[in-house]
Amino acid sequence: MVADDGPADADAVDDAEDVDAAELLERSGFDADESVLTDRQAEVLALRERGLRQSDIADRLGTSRANVSSVEASARDNVERARETVAFAEALAAPVRVKIEPGTDLYDAPKRVYDACDDAGVKVNQTAPDLMKTIGDRAGDAVHGREVRSRLFVTVDANGQIRVRHP
Repeated sequence: MVADDGPADADAVDDAEDVDAAELLERSGFDADESVLTDRQAEVLALRERGLRQSDIADRLGTSRANVSSVEASARDNVERARETVAFAEALAAPVRVKIEPGTDLYDAPKRVYDACDDAGVKVNQTAPDLMKTIGDRAGDAVHGREVRSRLFVTVDANGQIRVRHP
Protein backbone atom coordinates (compact mmCIF):
# COMPACT_ATOMS: atom_id res chain seq x y z
CA MET A 1 0.00 0.00 0.00
CA VAL A 2 1.25 3.51 -0.81
CA ALA A 3 1.71 5.36 2.48
CA ASP A 4 3.10 8.66 1.20
CA ASP A 5 0.64 11.53 1.27
CA GLY A 6 3.07 13.97 -0.33
CA PRO A 7 2.86 15.17 -3.90
CA ALA A 8 3.24 12.51 -6.57
CA ASP A 9 5.28 14.98 -8.59
CA ALA A 10 8.03 17.37 -7.50
CA ASP A 11 6.22 20.11 -9.46
CA ALA A 12 3.01 19.90 -7.43
CA VAL A 13 0.09 21.97 -8.64
CA ASP A 14 -0.51 25.28 -6.92
CA ASP A 15 -4.28 24.97 -6.86
CA ALA A 16 -5.77 21.50 -6.57
CA GLU A 17 -9.19 22.92 -7.37
CA ASP A 18 -8.08 23.67 -10.96
CA VAL A 19 -7.30 20.04 -11.80
CA ASP A 20 -10.13 18.35 -13.70
CA ALA A 21 -9.59 14.59 -13.56
CA ALA A 22 -12.30 13.85 -16.15
CA GLU A 23 -10.65 16.22 -18.61
CA LEU A 24 -7.22 14.68 -17.94
CA LEU A 25 -8.59 11.21 -18.64
CA GLU A 26 -10.37 12.41 -21.78
CA ARG A 27 -7.22 14.13 -23.12
CA SER A 28 -5.13 11.01 -22.50
CA GLY A 29 -7.67 8.78 -24.27
CA PHE A 30 -8.55 6.67 -21.23
CA ASP A 31 -11.25 4.07 -21.88
CA ALA A 32 -12.18 1.92 -18.88
CA ASP A 33 -13.63 -0.75 -21.17
CA GLU A 34 -10.22 -1.20 -22.83
CA SER A 35 -8.00 -0.67 -19.77
CA VAL A 36 -6.75 -2.77 -16.88
CA LEU A 37 -7.62 0.21 -14.66
CA THR A 38 -10.99 1.09 -13.25
CA ASP A 39 -12.32 4.63 -13.69
CA ARG A 40 -11.49 5.36 -10.04
CA GLN A 41 -7.94 4.01 -10.34
CA ALA A 42 -7.32 6.08 -13.46
CA GLU A 43 -8.75 9.16 -11.77
CA VAL A 44 -6.53 8.74 -8.69
CA LEU A 45 -3.42 8.19 -10.84
CA ALA A 46 -4.23 11.21 -13.00
CA LEU A 47 -4.64 13.43 -9.94
CA ARG A 48 -1.47 12.07 -8.30
CA GLU A 49 0.49 12.67 -11.52
CA ARG A 50 -0.68 16.28 -11.38
CA GLY A 51 0.81 16.59 -7.91
CA LEU A 52 -2.24 16.27 -5.68
CA ARG A 53 -1.75 14.73 -2.26
CA GLN A 54 -3.73 11.67 -1.30
CA SER A 55 -5.55 13.65 1.39
CA ASP A 56 -6.63 16.27 -1.20
CA ILE A 57 -7.87 13.52 -3.50
CA ALA A 58 -9.74 11.90 -0.61
CA ASP A 59 -11.47 15.20 0.18
CA ARG A 60 -12.39 15.65 -3.47
CA LEU A 61 -13.77 12.10 -3.78
CA GLY A 62 -15.48 12.06 -0.38
CA THR A 63 -13.47 9.15 0.95
CA SER A 64 -10.54 8.49 3.26
CA ARG A 65 -6.86 8.96 2.52
CA ALA A 66 -6.39 5.26 3.33
CA ASN A 67 -8.90 4.37 0.62
CA VAL A 68 -7.14 6.60 -1.90
CA SER A 69 -3.83 4.99 -0.91
CA SER A 70 -5.30 1.54 -1.49
CA VAL A 71 -6.79 2.54 -4.87
CA GLU A 72 -3.46 4.07 -5.93
CA ALA A 73 -1.50 0.98 -4.88
CA SER A 74 -3.90 -1.29 -6.79
CA ALA A 75 -3.67 0.94 -9.85
CA ARG A 76 0.13 0.93 -9.82
CA ASP A 77 0.12 -2.87 -9.40
CA ASN A 78 -2.25 -3.18 -12.37
CA VAL A 79 -0.04 -0.94 -14.50
CA GLU A 80 3.03 -3.04 -13.63
CA ARG A 81 1.17 -6.25 -14.44
CA ALA A 82 0.09 -4.80 -17.77
CA ARG A 83 3.69 -3.87 -18.56
CA GLU A 84 4.81 -7.40 -17.72
CA THR A 85 2.04 -8.83 -19.92
CA VAL A 86 3.13 -6.69 -22.87
CA ALA A 87 6.78 -7.68 -22.31
CA PHE A 88 5.73 -11.34 -22.21
CA ALA A 89 3.74 -11.00 -25.46
CA GLU A 90 6.70 -9.28 -27.14
CA ALA A 91 9.01 -12.03 -25.90
CA LEU A 92 6.74 -14.68 -27.43
CA ALA A 93 6.85 -12.92 -30.79
CA ALA A 94 10.63 -12.33 -30.76
CA PRO A 95 12.62 -14.67 -33.00
CA VAL A 96 15.43 -14.81 -30.42
CA ARG A 97 14.86 -15.88 -26.83
CA VAL A 98 17.71 -16.62 -24.45
CA LYS A 99 17.19 -17.76 -20.87
CA ILE A 100 20.03 -16.83 -18.51
CA GLU A 101 19.97 -18.79 -15.29
CA PRO A 102 21.04 -17.55 -11.84
CA GLY A 103 24.74 -18.02 -11.22
CA THR A 104 25.67 -17.18 -14.81
CA ASP A 105 28.62 -14.83 -15.31
CA LEU A 106 27.36 -11.74 -17.15
CA TYR A 107 30.44 -12.00 -19.38
CA ASP A 108 28.98 -15.23 -20.84
CA ALA A 109 25.67 -13.62 -21.83
CA PRO A 110 26.75 -11.83 -25.06
CA LYS A 111 28.06 -15.03 -26.68
CA ARG A 112 24.81 -16.83 -25.86
CA VAL A 113 22.77 -13.97 -27.33
CA TYR A 114 25.00 -13.69 -30.43
CA ASP A 115 24.82 -17.47 -31.03
CA ALA A 116 21.02 -17.43 -30.77
CA CYS A 117 20.84 -14.41 -33.10
CA ASP A 118 23.10 -16.15 -35.63
CA ASP A 119 20.83 -19.22 -35.54
CA ALA A 120 17.77 -17.01 -36.16
CA GLY A 121 19.44 -14.77 -38.76
CA VAL A 122 18.99 -11.67 -36.60
CA LYS A 123 21.65 -8.96 -36.42
CA VAL A 124 22.52 -7.27 -33.12
CA ASN A 125 24.17 -3.87 -33.45
CA GLN A 126 25.93 -3.92 -30.09
CA THR A 127 29.43 -4.91 -29.11
CA ALA A 128 29.84 -7.49 -26.35
CA PRO A 129 30.62 -4.83 -23.69
CA ASP A 130 27.61 -2.77 -24.81
CA LEU A 131 25.39 -5.85 -24.72
CA MET A 132 26.61 -6.73 -21.20
CA LYS A 133 25.86 -3.18 -20.09
CA THR A 134 22.40 -3.28 -21.68
CA ILE A 135 21.57 -6.57 -19.98
CA GLY A 136 22.99 -5.43 -16.64
CA ASP A 137 21.19 -2.08 -16.74
CA ARG A 138 17.83 -3.54 -17.77
CA ALA A 139 18.05 -6.44 -15.32
CA GLY A 140 18.14 -4.12 -12.32
CA ASP A 141 18.85 -5.97 -9.08
CA ALA A 142 18.73 -9.34 -10.87
CA VAL A 143 22.41 -8.75 -11.68
CA HIS A 144 25.03 -7.86 -9.09
CA GLY A 145 28.50 -7.12 -10.42
CA ARG A 146 29.07 -9.88 -12.96
CA GLU A 147 26.72 -12.40 -11.33
CA VAL A 148 23.22 -13.04 -12.58
CA ARG A 149 21.25 -13.58 -9.38
CA SER A 150 17.76 -14.13 -10.81
CA ARG A 151 16.65 -15.82 -14.01
CA LEU A 152 16.62 -13.46 -16.98
CA PHE A 153 15.02 -13.68 -20.38
CA VAL A 154 16.79 -11.78 -23.14
CA THR A 155 14.82 -11.41 -26.35
CA VAL A 156 15.83 -9.85 -29.62
CA ASP A 157 13.24 -8.85 -32.19
CA ALA A 158 13.71 -9.01 -35.95
CA ASN A 159 15.08 -5.44 -35.93
CA GLY A 160 17.75 -6.28 -33.34
CA GLN A 161 15.89 -4.58 -30.47
CA ILE A 162 16.95 -6.14 -27.17
CA ARG A 163 14.58 -6.62 -24.23
CA VAL A 164 15.42 -8.04 -20.83
CA ARG A 165 12.80 -9.48 -18.50
CA HIS A 166 13.33 -10.79 -15.01
CA PRO A 167 10.05 -12.29 -13.82
